[in-house]
Amino acid sequence: MKKHILLAAVICSFFIACNSKQNSNGQSEGSDDTSAKNEKKITKRDYSINAYNAYNDIFLDSAAVENFISKNKVADSVLRRMRSFYNARNYQFAWFSSKGLTEQALGFWNLYNYAAFTETDAPKDPALKKVMENLMADTDYSVKASDKNMVNTELSLTSHLIVYTLSNYEKGFVKRKEMEHFVPIKKEDAMVLADSLLTKKHKDNKYFDDVNNAYKQLKEQLKIYYDIQKNGGWPQIAGDAKQYKKGKSSPMIATLKKRLQITGDMPVGDSGQVFDDSLQNGIKLFQQRLGYNQNGVITTGLIKDLNVTASQRVEQLYINLNRMRWMPQEPDGKLILVNLPEFVLHFVDGKNKVFDMDVVVGKEGHNTVLFTGKLSTIVFSPYWNVPTSIVKKEIVPHMASNANYIEQQNMEITGYNGSLPVVRQKPGEKNSLGRVKFLFPNSFDIYFHDTPAKSLFSQDKRAYSHGCIRLSDPVKMAQYLLKDNSSWPPDKIEEAMNQDHETYVTVKDPIPVFITYYTAWVDENGMLNFRDDIYSRDADVAAKMYSGK
Repeated sequence: MKKHILLAAVICSFFIACNSKQNSNGQSEGSDDTSAKNEKKITKRDYSINAYNAYNDIFLDSAAVENFISKNKVADSVLRRMRSFYNARNYQFAWFSSKGLTEQALGFWNLYNYAAFTETDAPKDPALKKVMENLMADTDYSVKASDKNMVNTELSLTSHLIVYTLSNYEKGFVKRKEMEHFVPIKKEDAMVLADSLLTKKHKDNKYFDDVNNAYKQLKEQLKIYYDIQKNGGWPQIAGDAKQYKKGKSSPMIATLKKRLQITGDMPVGDSGQVFDDSLQNGIKLFQQRLGYNQNGVITTGLIKDLNVTASQRVEQLYINLNRMRWMPQEPDGKLILVNLPEFVLHFVDGKNKVFDMDVVVGKEGHNTVLFTGKLSTIVFSPYWNVPTSIVKKEIVPHMASNANYIEQQNMEITGYNGSLPVVRQKPGEKNSLGRVKFLFPNSFDIYFHDTPAKSLFSQDKRAYSHGCIRLSDPVKMAQYLLKDNSSWPPDKIEEAMNQDHETYVTVKDPIPVFITYYTAWVDENGMLNFRDDIYSRDADVAAKMYSGK
């Protein structure tokens, strides 16, 4: 991986010159960059993109790009790519829709921050970082194309994407036109998009697949499901779950076998109508790939997943392939990655897996935010400072009906914010954070923590928290983080987790934390996994990306 180069341009605010005369490449007339050689490096403006078929629903004034380039003295190698990037989009916003930041903005910002954390010479942009954190923390806003601050943020992100791409990938592995499609451009049929991706050939035989293995593996699975759909998909499973029991015989069971054979969960050739061991093993494999308890039992939920069509899986795979572009090529050193739909935390060290751990994440309406942080502090026997929203919606009503509620919950009032009490829960068995929490400072007040509600980890789907991430084995996490600290042997960790007061411990080498959202991926064993779209992110992207939605 190429090392980062410092960003030459300082990003600052600017005004939009609405009446600047532009040529067909989005350049101001009279630009010095008019040589035939450079013109070939700029995509022609695609006027077929409009408000009805665009991925995002707001458009820039084309003069804004030129003003940004001029005011920030953007280097030639970057300015040509910026013009080309927006020509390809017909000056449609890339990182914002009218509803706010797009998931591509969150994905790229995660990747950019990871580079800033792990590379000493990576470009830093504190001003943009502050803007992005504020936008990510406040989801209740709308975006107008006339908002100069939003336009500036949009163009800043694009310039950072170009610098990042030029700095981090060897020449040829990310083509200019390919980078322009890292952010979807317009609505198209999913099969057409998949076909274009799968059949495109490069003369130099250099592909993005070769520098992003997760992307490469998922693309191979897209080809399998694309072919399945081209060949007619798979049959739908009819009837009630009770009709699919071990030892039973019916034509529906033969249909179930055919369904599992098409996706490789059962060996081909078995057309029998008996629910036998072979079918049960196929069901267990399918359950494993979808995150269920592997008991071989057909449920209503499992039938629903079996009946997701091949075309829907193609759509899902393509959406997640786009997300894979925002993953690090290969982690350098330690990395904690939490995939929210999977409900699993992955701790890796370079190419080596340290451990996986089941987690509980935010329930719908209290979504865990997608972001990157650095785990830097462990707090043993923590207080829980109850968020204002929970105090207002939950604590105060309980206090009104039970005068002893605060004492019974081992809580205390430390002050008042107007008429609203400021509440914290003291360390102890009832503490909602359990016996330890792990901090990676962020603007969203999200962290890892223990929990007294251990029963939730037995569930297949674990979206129950108010946004923070609960760990199934926090002791393992604490011991691993402190394994090289002779002052914190396991017995001292256990003692610190059972005190009546907090103890803060600094992690010597803070570890990047990546909060992600993948509903389809290939695991380390080469197995394709699917998960539920718990926050409807797939649905939101599909509505913007695919025609007919």
